[in-house]
Amino acid sequence: MNVDVLFKIAGIGIVISILSKVLDEAGRKEQAQMTTLVGVVIVLMMVIQLISQLFANVKSMFQLY
Repeated sequence: MNVDVLFKIAGIGIVISILSKVLDEAGRKEQAQMTTLVGVVIVLMMVIQLISQLFANVKSMFQLY
């Protein structure tokens, strides 16, 4: 597993948390919640792709159909 993926996820988390905090302090709570939700969805899509690659590697390793 590449360390780059972990850094990408951590970077997205940091940026989203800072943006959410700024929006929350500015009184835009709904937009802060939507920003957090979008960040979670982006990271979830990245994790789903990694799990898909894992299953493909296991399938090819054991020659499953």
